Amino acid sequence: METTAKTTITVEATINAPVEKVWKLWNGPEHITKWCQASDDWHAPHAENDLKTGGSFKTTMAAKDGSFSFDFGGVYTDVKENTLIAYKMEDGRTVSVSFIPKGDTTEVIETFDPESINPLEMQRGGWQAILNNFKKYAENN
Repeated sequence: METTAKTTITVEATINAPVEKVWKLWNGPEHITKWCQASDDWHAPHAENDLKTGGSFKTTMAAKDGSFSFDFGGVYTDVKENTLIAYKMEDGRTVSVSFIPKGDTTEVIETFDPESINPLEMQRGGWQAILNNFKKYAENN
């Protein structure tokens, strides 16, 4: 019998803010456009978010020089306020984001199915960079 282990990637950060604030800044479209990029030469000019099980989201991610853009989106499969967001991306991969309150801080843990084109470390680095941008935004707003 042959078994195939499913590879997932996990990134995490401890945010110096209470979970209610972290949840609001993570999910509000007006906030998503301010933190959802992996580097300073990219931005998120548009975000939509219907945060409920069965709801959908879409964030446009674009190079600031206008050379490239794409929509990152999916459908929520599970939403538990201030605790968990799980979704399926448009290409079928799954993601879960856990929000773990620890007093005045919140641990955010994202686990996702990698795509098959780019190396795992590159994907981990990109998602971690976005999470680091979120941490910086949440701690300064």
